Amino acid sequence: MKKCLICKNNFEPFISFGMMPIANGFLPSEKFDEEYFFELQAGFCSSCKTVQLVNQPKREMMFHDNYAFFSSTSKGMANHFRLLAENTMKKYLAQNDNNFVVEIGCNDGILLKHFAKAGINHIGVEPSLNVALEANKNGVNTISEFFDENVAKKIIDKYGNADLILAANVMCHIPYIHSVMAGIKKLLKPKGVFIFEDPYLGDIVEKTSYDQIYDEHVFYFSITSVNNLLKYYDLEIIDIFHQKVHGGSMRYLVSHKGKRNISDSVIKQIRKEEEIGLNLLQTYDNLRKRIEKSRDQLIKILKDINEKGKRVVGYAATSKSTTVINYCGINKNLLEYICDTTPIKQGLFTPGAHIPVKPYSEFLNNYPDYALLFAWNHFDEIWTKEHNYNKIGKWVLYVPEVKII
Repeated sequence: MKKCLICKNNFEPFISFGMMPIANGFLPSEKFDEEYFFELQAGFCSSCKTVQLVNQPKREMMFHDNYAFFSSTSKGMANHFRLLAENTMKKYLAQNDNNFVVEIGCNDGILLKHFAKAGINHIGVEPSLNVALEANKNGVNTISEFFDENVAKKIIDKYGNADLILAANVMCHIPYIHSVMAGIKKLLKPKGVFIFEDPYLGDIVEKTSYDQIYDEHVFYFSITSVNNLLKYYDLEIIDIFHQKVHGGSMRYLVSHKGKRNISDSVIKQIRKEEEIGLNLLQTYDNLRKRIEKSRDQLIKILKDINEKGKRVVGYAATSKSTTVINYCGINKNLLEYICDTTPIKQGLFTPGAHIPVKPYSEFLNNYPDYALLFAWNHFDEIWTKEHNYNKIGKWVLYVPEVKII
């Protein structure tokens, strides 16, 4: 039995993906013998309705001075955050010089830079030093820390309280979430708004997108589970907006309890979650069965392609790909290499399976017969970009179903 990170009650795993390396732990060949593994398991807490990892590596193993993900590499995400910044500034910031905005986990400043350009007082908190330095280069006032209650106190002492607190694809990463929420509670002004978005549990269940389950994502939130967390801090969800990014995310708007009106959309989504069974353990037992079926179908397709003597390469060395590759048992015999546009990953090998990561130019210069798309959540953007490849090659997808197009 494991204790729930939210309510401290016992819960049990509903699936194990086996021994798994650090998802973003791309490494050189001389480090193979030093690689860290842990058992990747997800469980459901019947008390507070939270899906979460059973175990998670130490945070310093995942977020560090050489973190391999820069948000600005995706044009789609850049546009997504630009629109979020513009809409948020109009709706939630007063037309004066006293506004103060804090972003938790600002990465390379992809979102907060829009507030900086508008001359709004701000601070970004980013634990991975290399991307924090990049954010500062982009004109974003950034400190390299793990946000918690103590960091919130430091910010209050130096800058005062925040009108707006932002966190994009961050809250689901944090096991010590009670310290984070206590900090947000103190940092947020009485009429302030906390806006965060994370991959949505409803989409994971609907699409069988099990690759969202990896070491960094300790929580898989629903409206119900977020509300159960917020109750500890006298905070509440006032509005929600479903997003297409990351294969299906939910944006949560949160305020101090009773300070703002609650949208009807919140109540409607809670009812929908009950209808589709997000609050029932049986739902996750069924999800496990679909995940196992997806695994078996994907490995069969790759083996069939290999037997025909055709080339398959991976497209985009994502964190999510680590779960798929290692859980499905995909190796160098089935996948020639993975191409990626991120320079820090090129020339390294994938965690666990040690498949080479090569520059995107390798893909362009010698198109494969098949491309296994790990960045399926950016499919529309990639499909448009790869119009030349689409004429001669085929894509292998595994979300929401395993297929070749």
